[in-house]
Amino acid sequence: MPVVLVHEGITQEQYDEAVRRLSGKNRVESPSDWPVEGLLVHAAGQGPHGFRVVDVWESEEACNRFGETLGPILQEVGVRNQPEMYPAHAFVSA
Repeated sequence: MPVVLVHEGITQEQYDEAVRRLSGKNRVESPSDWPVEGLLVHAAGQGPHGFRVVDVWESEEACNRFGETLGPILQEVGVRNQPEMYPAHAFVSA
């Protein structure tokens, strides 16, 4: 079952630095840019209440593998709050 991961309370600068540390690139363009397999969708952007990152992972296990890599990087760039993770009730892709 797909899992949704939502991260709020992060700045665009922290996001950009985390992406550089994760992928070695300034911008992610493909699921292969992530250090683990299983990413279905990634979107990040500025909303009316701050910067938000939303990922959909193929499973909780894939999401947790990513978290093992991402967690220390987020700590290094100053992000302290934990993301919200929940099973997708529905998932449709083009």
